[in-house]
Amino acid sequence: MSTTPAPARRILVTGASSGIGAATVRRLRAEGFAVVAAARRADRLEALAAETGAEAYPLDVTDAAAVDALVAHLGGTGGLDGVVNNAGGAFGVDRVEDADLDQWRQMYELNVLGTLRVTKGVLPLLRAAAERGGGAEGAGADVVVVTSTAAHGAYEGGAGYTAAKHGERMLSTTLRWELAGEPVRVVEIAPGAVATEEFSLVRFDGDVEKAAAVYEGYQPLVADDVADAIGYALTRPPHVNLDLMVIRPRAQVHNSKIARTGV
Repeated sequence: MSTTPAPARRILVTGASSGIGAATVRRLRAEGFAVVAAARRADRLEALAAETGAEAYPLDVTDAAAVDALVAHLGGTGGLDGVVNNAGGAFGVDRVEDADLDQWRQMYELNVLGTLRVTKGVLPLLRAAAERGGGAEGAGADVVVVTSTAAHGAYEGGAGYTAAKHGERMLSTTLRWELAGEPVRVVEIAPGAVATEEFSLVRFDGDVEKAAAVYEGYQPLVADDVADAIGYALTRPPHVNLDLMVIRPRAQVHNSKIARTGV
């Protein structure tokens, strides 16, 4: 008697055009997941899709209508088993007294409301997938939120970003409490210093020297390190939830304390 293999679990990854997001798409595809890679830059997404076999979906998580269209697309093309909320970013390193309110607003819109908008939109799809998989005893569904160690501590010049990431952390923590008893896991991945091609460059408004200095004198994490943690969380047995994984370079013991030994 022949049996039809179960379809691959389908995961949405936001912020997928570069850095941690792109690395996560590659990792999850290697694990056998079907992946929808979403980000604003369609050209990069198409290249990533051609490389990995992921589905490219151009998306701005700050655009409510665009997120609604994505949810409708996912619902009409097989549903969704998990989401990796990775879209986010930091802008500026101003002291509180010099804060740029537009940058603060942009960080909150992207990191907090973007994650909220996407999670709220796909949650009915995740519940439906969990039910199809057998409910509480089946495969379940997943919400992964990539925050930062900035969500767990303060540092000078970082109030806008730490405020946004603390908000994102409370969003995911509260969601986990609210979903208690449902077969939907909520996982927070909080990376420390990660050397990607754009994060610090964007934060320092394109200043290449300042961006490079962030990672001098020690071995920072790379995007693949964080993607590895995300892949691990998504492949645990259904009854296992990794509430929080903090992942830092060995040299970094606090947001503002790094042993720059030249290694």
